[in-house]
Amino acid sequence: MRRRRHTEEHENHERWLVSYADFITLLFAFFVVMYSISSINEGKYKVISQALLGVFNDPERSMKPIPIGEERPLSVRPAEPLVKDSEQTDAGLGATSVDPLKTISDDVRDAFGDLIKNDQMTVRGNELWIEIELNSSLLFGSGDAMPSDQAFAIIEKVAGILKPFANPVHVEGFTDNLPIRTAQYPTNWELSSARAASIVRLLAMEGVNPARMASVGYGEYQPVASNDNAEGRARNRRVVLVISRNLEVRRSLTGSGSANATPDAALRRAGTQSAPATPATVAGQ
Repeated sequence: MRRRRHTEEHENHERWLVSYADFITLLFAFFVVMYSISSINEGKYKVISQALLGVFNDPERSMKPIPIGEERPLSVRPAEPLVKDSEQTDAGLGATSVDPLKTISDDVRDAFGDLIKNDQMTVRGNELWIEIELNSSLLFGSGDAMPSDQAFAIIEKVAGILKPFANPVHVEGFTDNLPIRTAQYPTNWELSSARAASIVRLLAMEGVNPARMASVGYGEYQPVASNDNAEGRARNRRVVLVISRNLEVRRSLTGSGSANATPDAALRRAGTQSAPATPATVAGQ
């Protein structure tokens, strides 16, 4: 009987390419991970690390603001009006020797002279409130409400100026009219509100009494410049800190927004009779 000839299998001399491809893939993944670690946002890292420490070491801390740096005790007493009835003048304002609003305004101008000179920050006001207007690019990335590393440094200085006083603080967020449609921010309403709330949270972490503060988002509906060009849209993307003389003034601003408020209107809404107020420049006019 005839035997079958055994057929020799062909040896593949290119099998090394499979191992080589696997090695290149792993090497690429390694460098991607290394790059992502080297590009970490310091502000996000601080917030996440403090949150994890609070959850695993002390469950009660998860209900408190996350501290950055040295933790300072926060007062839980509500803010009291700076002006008492016995101290009011015919204009409805306190006759104190040192005006807190003027002191805050002067301190902010001294601390942020470079930003003011470069039109990145504006300080203005009148006899009832002052405004600290910041360009959103100083504080947040495009389409995001997570504070940048620079925002932590700026708000830390602002908080240091505001802490010694009891004036209410009203933080307003504004955007341009370019639509945003993300899972986190379906519209500019959510984005502007989240940015204002982020600044309030940073101020609280730096020791400003949370009972003094409020946040509100106006979206794209109170522009200070035309949205037809990039320069105008950049001016409209802003965060405004409004420091009021007392709680009634802040409530008046909350109802209309500082962009549409005037000193006379605020006094009327607060139920205070006064002489005509001196005209002043406010955001949105």
